[in-house]
Amino acid sequence: MGDMSNSDFYAKNQRNEGSHAAGFGCTVMELRSLMELRGAEAKHKLQEDYGEVEGLCKRLKTSPTEGLAGVQTDLDKRKEIFGKNLIPPKKPKTFLQLVWEALQDVTLIILEIAAIISLGLSFYHPPGESSGQVCGAAAGGVEDEGESEAGWIEGAAILLSVVCVVLVTAFNDWSKEKQFRGLQSRIEQEQKFQVVRGSQVIQLPVADIVVGDIAQIKYGDLLPADGVLIQGNDLKIDESSLTGESDHVKKSADKDPMLLSGTHVMEGSGRMVVTAVGVNSQTGIIFTLLGASTEEEEKKEKKVKKQDGAAAMEMQPLKSAEGGEADEKEKKKVSAPKKEKSVLQGKLTKLAVQIGKAGLIMSAITVIILVLYFCIDNFVMNKRPWKQECTPIYVQYFVKFFIIGVTVLVVAVPEGLPLAVTISLAYSVKKMMKDNNLVRHLDACETMGNATAICSDKTGTLTTNRMTAVQCYVGDVHYKKIPDPGVLPPKSLDLLYYAISLNSAYTSKILPPDKDGSLPKQVGNKTECGLLGLVLELKRDYQTIRNQIPEEKLYKVYTFNSVRKSMSTVIKLPDGSFRMYSKGASEIILKKCNQILNEVGEPRAFRPRDKDEMVKKVIEPMACDGLRTICVAYRDFPRNPEPNWDDENNILNDLTAICIVGIEDPVRPEVPDAIQKCQRAGITVRMVTGDNINTARAIAIKCGIIHPGEDFLCIDGKEFNRRIRNEKGEVEQERIDKVWPKLRVLARSSPTDKHTLVKGIIDSTMVDQRQVVAVTGDGTNDGPALKKADVGFAMGIAGTDVAKEASDIILTDDNFSSIVKAVMWGRNVYDSISKFLQFQLTVNVVAVIVAFTGACITQDSPLKAVQMLWVNLIMDTFASLALATEPPTESLLRRKPYGRNKPLISSTMTKNILGHAVYQLVLIFTLLFVGEQMFDIDSGRNAPLHAPPSEHYTIIFNTFVMMQLFNEINARKIHGERNVFDGIFGNPIFCSIVLGTFVVQVIIVQFGGKPFSCHPLSLEQWMWCVFIGLGELVWGQVIASIPNSKLRFLRRAGQLTQKDELPEEDVSEENQEIDHAERELRRGQILWFRGLNRIQTQIEVVNTFKSGTSFQGAGALRRQSSTTSQTQDVTNVSSPSHVSLSNAISSPTSATAPPSTGQC
Repeated sequence: MGDMSNSDFYAKNQRNEGSHAAGFGCTVMELRSLMELRGAEAKHKLQEDYGEVEGLCKRLKTSPTEGLAGVQTDLDKRKEIFGKNLIPPKKPKTFLQLVWEALQDVTLIILEIAAIISLGLSFYHPPGESSGQVCGAAAGGVEDEGESEAGWIEGAAILLSVVCVVLVTAFNDWSKEKQFRGLQSRIEQEQKFQVVRGSQVIQLPVADIVVGDIAQIKYGDLLPADGVLIQGNDLKIDESSLTGESDHVKKSADKDPMLLSGTHVMEGSGRMVVTAVGVNSQTGIIFTLLGASTEEEEKKEKKVKKQDGAAAMEMQPLKSAEGGEADEKEKKKVSAPKKEKSVLQGKLTKLAVQIGKAGLIMSAITVIILVLYFCIDNFVMNKRPWKQECTPIYVQYFVKFFIIGVTVLVVAVPEGLPLAVTISLAYSVKKMMKDNNLVRHLDACETMGNATAICSDKTGTLTTNRMTAVQCYVGDVHYKKIPDPGVLPPKSLDLLYYAISLNSAYTSKILPPDKDGSLPKQVGNKTECGLLGLVLELKRDYQTIRNQIPEEKLYKVYTFNSVRKSMSTVIKLPDGSFRMYSKGASEIILKKCNQILNEVGEPRAFRPRDKDEMVKKVIEPMACDGLRTICVAYRDFPRNPEPNWDDENNILNDLTAICIVGIEDPVRPEVPDAIQKCQRAGITVRMVTGDNINTARAIAIKCGIIHPGEDFLCIDGKEFNRRIRNEKGEVEQERIDKVWPKLRVLARSSPTDKHTLVKGIIDSTMVDQRQVVAVTGDGTNDGPALKKADVGFAMGIAGTDVAKEASDIILTDDNFSSIVKAVMWGRNVYDSISKFLQFQLTVNVVAVIVAFTGACITQDSPLKAVQMLWVNLIMDTFASLALATEPPTESLLRRKPYGRNKPLISSTMTKNILGHAVYQLVLIFTLLFVGEQMFDIDSGRNAPLHAPPSEHYTIIFNTFVMMQLFNEINARKIHGERNVFDGIFGNPIFCSIVLGTFVVQVIIVQFGGKPFSCHPLSLEQWMWCVFIGLGELVWGQVIASIPNSKLRFLRRAGQLTQKDELPEEDVSEENQEIDHAERELRRGQILWFRGLNRIQTQIEVVNTFKSGTSFQGAGALRRQSSTTSQTQDVTNVSSPSHVSLSNAISSPTSATAPPSTGQC
């Protein structure tokens, strides 16, 4: 679709050009070539060919001030001629492609081949009537005509069940991809942009923007289309996504008016006329060159993505549903190469590999034993010759053995694991949308469950972001509530009125409420709205002044940014002189004031002594009430000589203060409760804000982040930097480690401070678990911190596009309590996977042991290939659906986070797995060896090749499935809870799957016949099967009664990891979770690194001796290295206990020791 549709698109445009050039004054191609120019060259072309921007607007039939009229026919015509603002998506994989991919599974291929051989051989009959005698016992039972003809059924049934498995897998992948595309388009619809249509400023989805639209751009926007600047204030653009240049580019209507899609507005504001959209914009052209269709081009795209990660990231919102899951993951890698595999993925990958190996060994042994037994029995014990005509029959036996081996492997390999993870994540992501969490990267959802720290913004996240001016200081008087305008000096009042109305973005407005009786609507910057609200309370109207002096007439604007922390606007007065109005954080503006208006509105001297008094008497009391303090000031300049407006330091100085306003932003009512939940769940909440320290502390106490009397730190950015930097001004990890554990509030912080803090917490090694940090951000400059964090939350309402782009989850309601919901869902994903694992491993252990011992003792697996595949389907696909869709409960928030090095399989789970496996094995072996006597039926053991299905083996199969069904209910709880039915009806999917499986089982047993190797059972036999199954629930209670402390062996085996308890069989799987860099390495390299590790350990020993420390230290180290080298042999990947210990020892004991091999 990509390339094809793009070229069609161009062809259509070419055709349209001739006929439509008359309609509009310029063609697509002309506009495209205009947008390829930069700087002076572009300006010249605009003047020559179009007659400035006004001329361009005329040709595009739009008004620079009023925008398009917004008539639908006109908009459609523009879309037809100039294109739509979207880039054609890559085609999704078809269902057939997904089926083909599912067929690539090695175990399935082996099964298919075996089934086909078995099918082929079943039609072969050895010549002569006496084949029975000729081939001996091997051909026993074949004489029965009907049976020998039914020999093909088993092969066919295996093929059929393979088809089933493949279709189910493909369907799951398909629905996953579909959900993912839905999520993508949802993310895109979220991005809206401000456009002027019919003189009204409206918010439009990016895809609806057309050529000729007048777009309003402001700080933090991601430009959705190419355009030419009509008017701009102090506009700076980050064009690194297109050019790779990291410096911000200044844009102005008279020097460089070209604005390109996919670039970021880093400062300032302005208006532009849109000249190119979709595939014709600069970003679109690059995407077209990259191509979105063929394989080769896909490879190219990946290369380009790797080279210019930023570009791929920044352009994302323009892509429509481009790129399914792999793409999203790829992007994630690009945007943050440092992010490791998510905790869960890492643990699962390792676990699956380990189980797979064990299964492979078991199945190989099974096949070998069966073949040997058969050969020895036939050719050695009974001394039969190998006859030519009997070969196919012997081969048929071998194929049968082979099929048994493969089915053992199929059951052993937990291919349901990735499926369970996907289903669980997809289900959670869907549900999280309802909880106001829009998840952009799937694994963020699960990482959130492990979060140990949250660094949250204050404004809008913890507070309502509805600013109201409640106190002010004017004319030497501190008013605790907004005074009557008659009380204030008229001169001060006029200046205040002008200063607030003009020196705030014209996009900030207060609109009448939607419903009667509710509060007026605040649009734009909320702090400015608070100030505009003050103007309205003083019975003045800011709109009249704005109409007198429209935005184009403002002489110069210094927009707000995180460095200035203030905003200033210069206007030209009627006599030709200039006046500048400033507003900003009170401490910052007051430092620049040398005068203040007195009680009659006349300026008087404002000395440093007065400033200190002002801070003590006015600003601190306001801040202690939790108010933000804003100072409003002005300065007059003569007309000649005209000041040098670029010399900011001299311009923003010698101001005259007009007033100080205290603005309240109340705490959201639900936040204190949410923070308490976080603290109970073992998550530390820290507030990082740009506000005054007193304001921040007051709000932190209201939220419950800090409690009076506790030992905590509340510091501002300056103090923070003093504590964490050495004499050279470099950040030192040891210094950060002294600060962050107690830090609760960081005030007056810059975005860099936020990034430093997040990085410091993540890189810290002082606690045994690596911290998992979540961060909230809304500003453009929060991007680095959001990317660095394990999970970045962007604000859906107040957040800029840049912040959303860098984030993992978007909070659609900007509310802190939604983060708590994300934690709950994340923990739920982890628990769902654990539930599934507990169930799956029990079935695995039992099925493999039964098939293996059964085959060794009776030369035939009690569970047939097709039955195994059915069990596999229950275990994998259905169980993953049933257990992965359990809804979360509040109880998830009552425990501490698991952490990165906690094994997936806890000691409680091991106890459950082994306990239930023992119960099932005892019963199945009892049925296998004495079942025929108990039920008074024929024995099914030692049946010939194509013997009809026996009641005996059917009972075993049926009991096995019943036990799994009831154990599935047990698996709903993994922390040793007694009530396994708790909340079961809250999960309809679970109930329907359990019932559905039961119904299908009845059908298989009663009507499955030969293909399923089943013989119909009587009601009494059924009752016994169900009764034995029900015994699982009772047995579950028995297991729950055994305290873990009694099971010493579970503990002892887990000692390798010092802190965790895990069973012998899982040591190898779970004994390495810290060293992610190493885990990523390929197996061949692992051996090499193991060698390196040992050499390095030896060097450390030598160095320890050299540095003359006591022999004990070195001896301990040597002992340690020898024990760890043994564990390394077990683990297949060098053990982290070695890494951490060599770290611990090398730093204190030896000055010359090389750095630890942690990240070799």
